[in-house]
Amino acid sequence: MPAKVYSYPESQEVANAVGKYVIEHQNKAIAANGTFKIALSGGSLGKILKQALIDNKEIGSQAQWDKWEVYFSDERLVPLDHPDSNFGLFNEMVIKNLPEGTKKLKLNVIDTNLLTGKDGQVDDSVDQSKDEAIAKEYASNLPKVFDVILLGCGPDGHTCSLFPGHKLLKERSVLIAYINDSPKPPPRRITFTFPVLEEAKSIAFVATGAGKAPVLREIFKGQSQLPCALVNDIKSGTSISWFVDSPAVEGVDVLTSKY
Repeated sequence: MPAKVYSYPESQEVANAVGKYVIEHQNKAIAANGTFKIALSGGSLGKILKQALIDNKEIGSQAQWDKWEVYFSDERLVPLDHPDSNFGLFNEMVIKNLPEGTKKLKLNVIDTNLLTGKDGQVDDSVDQSKDEAIAKEYASNLPKVFDVILLGCGPDGHTCSLFPGHKLLKERSVLIAYINDSPKPPPRRITFTFPVLEEAKSIAFVATGAGKAPVLREIFKGQSQLPCALVNDIKSGTSISWFVDSPAVEGVDVLTSKY
């Protein structure tokens, strides 16, 4: 099933579409199983989710937060209040801005009691066995199937903490992998691997800005081995969508529509 690309002129329109997508999948999941299992990445996604579910009251009012189980598709091995934390970004953008009295959502975060070193850097103070234990512990709490995984797309085509040409692109034995050589700082992280992505019901990328156009041209030209392109090529039945603004798909050979 080819990826569907939804394009809008403005970032707020992109956010609104993402919000509608999330709520639609939320409602289906809750009707079927009573919970909504969603995984998030970092980057600009926090801002988009704030626009979609906090700033847009009409859409945000439909979120059944107490039924949400939130995971992170990758996480930097830093304290949760660190500027590099993906949880920290979601916390600042969304959780802290929820209306007063909102019932709490279930948040699944790394075990910071196992953290060693500083700022996710690699040095002699790092206990790699504890980093690996963080990954193993996070994997033990994963659901068998995610209802939605929201991903970003880096300028190099990476997603989660799966980078071009990296050995983790072929990882099949673990669901959460530890990485200490991320080309994008900080180097120490944990990340979903492809077996998790392949089991998801739905995956949606969010990519905005003219800076994304060169890599999107590469991703959608076919035969690309960039991580985002490999997600597009998942054959397990996972629904793949992209939410983009007009500058991001300038010159990209792909059919777009509205969600």
